[in-house]
Amino acid sequence: MPRKAETPTDRDSPDRFNEDRAAYTVRSAQPDLEAGVRAIRETVRTLKPKPGVYRMCDARGDVLYVGKARALKNRVANYTQVDRLPTRLKRMVSQTRSMTIITTNSEAEALLLEAQLIKRYRPPYNVLLRDDKSFPFILLRADHEFPRITKHRGARKAKGNYYGPFASAGSVNTTINALQKLFLLRSCTDSFFSRRDRPCLLYQIKRCSAPCVGRIDEAGYAELVRQAKDFLGGKSSAVQKLIEAQMHDASERLEFETAAMLRDRLRAATFIQGSQAINAGSLGDGDIIAMAVKGGQVAIQAFFIRGGQNWGHRAFFPRHTEGLSEEEVMASFLAQFYEEVPPARTILLDRLLPDAALLEEAFSAVVGHKVEIAVPQRGERKRLIVQAARNAVEALERQLAESGTQARLLREVAEFFELSEPPQRIEIYDNSHVQGAHAVGAMVVAGPEGFLKNQYRKFTIKSAQTNDDFGMMREVMTRRFSRAMEEDPERDGGQWPDLVLIDGGKGQMSAVRATLEELGVEDVALIGIAKGPHHGRDGREVFHFPDGRERMLPVNSPLLFYLQRLRDEVHRFAIGAHRQKRSRAITASPLDEIPGIGPARKRALLLHFGTAGKVRAASLEDLQRAPGVSAAVAQAIYDFYHPGG
Repeated sequence: MPRKAETPTDRDSPDRFNEDRAAYTVRSAQPDLEAGVRAIRETVRTLKPKPGVYRMCDARGDVLYVGKARALKNRVANYTQVDRLPTRLKRMVSQTRSMTIITTNSEAEALLLEAQLIKRYRPPYNVLLRDDKSFPFILLRADHEFPRITKHRGARKAKGNYYGPFASAGSVNTTINALQKLFLLRSCTDSFFSRRDRPCLLYQIKRCSAPCVGRIDEAGYAELVRQAKDFLGGKSSAVQKLIEAQMHDASERLEFETAAMLRDRLRAATFIQGSQAINAGSLGDGDIIAMAVKGGQVAIQAFFIRGGQNWGHRAFFPRHTEGLSEEEVMASFLAQFYEEVPPARTILLDRLLPDAALLEEAFSAVVGHKVEIAVPQRGERKRLIVQAARNAVEALERQLAESGTQARLLREVAEFFELSEPPQRIEIYDNSHVQGAHAVGAMVVAGPEGFLKNQYRKFTIKSAQTNDDFGMMREVMTRRFSRAMEEDPERDGGQWPDLVLIDGGKGQMSAVRATLEELGVEDVALIGIAKGPHHGRDGREVFHFPDGRERMLPVNSPLLFYLQRLRDEVHRFAIGAHRQKRSRAITASPLDEIPGIGPARKRALLLHFGTAGKVRAASLEDLQRAPGVSAAVAQAIYDFYHPGG
């Protein structure tokens, strides 16, 4: 396997830079083709014809490009032959000042490492996926005698069976709800399960078999789990036939209540299978992927088929595809996409790829079984590809229409707020609290392609006084722009906003303007958004300019709707952050503050004493009698609450 890549330093951490930094890289250093070629030649002198990955960096050490090679020396040397390079690569070479090399055991390992590094650094000269949000899975856990079924995102560390990916949280939630009706599996946490002394509402609405209170024994529940695994693993017809037979048997025995329950389970199975937007029963486990290209834009449509069932589809719009062939874009997409999502056994494409064999080798090594990449020419699989291609074309047409609308709106924003050019980065700010408690500041970011959710930031209010909204906004602005001035003083890193929108009126505007002036930031456009004269009941907003002017837009203005959407998004994000903080505070325990007291000991203390207050009042001898508490731990607890002896 490839060597572990170097841990990125704060300097080259991708979180500091905008996802789209092509403009930044052109400005970050004066283009000097000869200097770039010299830097590459210095690297070539030390290389050998071995497989590996190379990173090209600019004068600041920021990654411009990540590439892989079967023979590093030969591949990197090609960049010194500038007459043969396209304009795009000449521009990249002119900015290159250093290179980082990582050797691997094979080209397949280099391909996998390349995808990891592209995802980490998001270089401006690599093809990038716009949507890097993790995909949801269904997890059937295996670390409890009564396994629970739940939605899962992120690293697959928990013990159990994972089924996915699903295209969206909505599709996985709908499937889990149907599976609960079908197999009556619990979805509650282990702590909730252990505290029950009577069935919860899910049992009453026939979505759980209530193993927590013994309404089903371990063997019966294990049979439900086995059926669920069969169903999710592609044996849905066998499971349906079994439930149907059990229903008829119960009916013949005049056990009509049991028969009705089995009938409802059968309907749930029918619902899951009937909600398929694409019929791929003969494919088993497979992904169907097709591409559409128009106007220099690319859309890639993917359908996820697992166990013959369609688990949703999603359109992707790769970036930085200029000057690349469609095959290169598709290959780069596949490598990055399957860096996070486990490859299916069969990947159906709408075009042949020169690197298909290499991709198969790399994906097979990841999942431990053979992965086939195929381009079907006839039959049902060809029909599936045609359907995916049609969806890709439709997705691209929608994207182009939305992009045109967004560009027009940004031009109107520039005109209305008197900016020199349409803003490429808009930051919107708001605060949320309840009478000063659990105060949180929020920043959301929008650009030409919509909201940039990986750029959102939350600020825990630390110094502002209770109920001081102006003070909270001053604190947020001080922290945000002090960091920006420290990390990107030249403002060429793509992190400085072209427009700042504040959810508030004259007071918030004055506080923000004064704060930025104290920091020496006087050239960032500021606008405050406040409710209209009727407190927003008529859909009007008042826009406050730094010089004291106020302007309004017509009620039916598309620009007004766009600006309201920006304001509503930061409002939603701020309220969500506040609720999370408040929920954590509600569930916090005074025992959390004691060093060395983990969840198990905290649970033992609460079970023994009843409340945290009684733990605090307990004598050293009483603490030593608590189960699972050693003499040393008892002494530590007692000393924590009685520091004076």
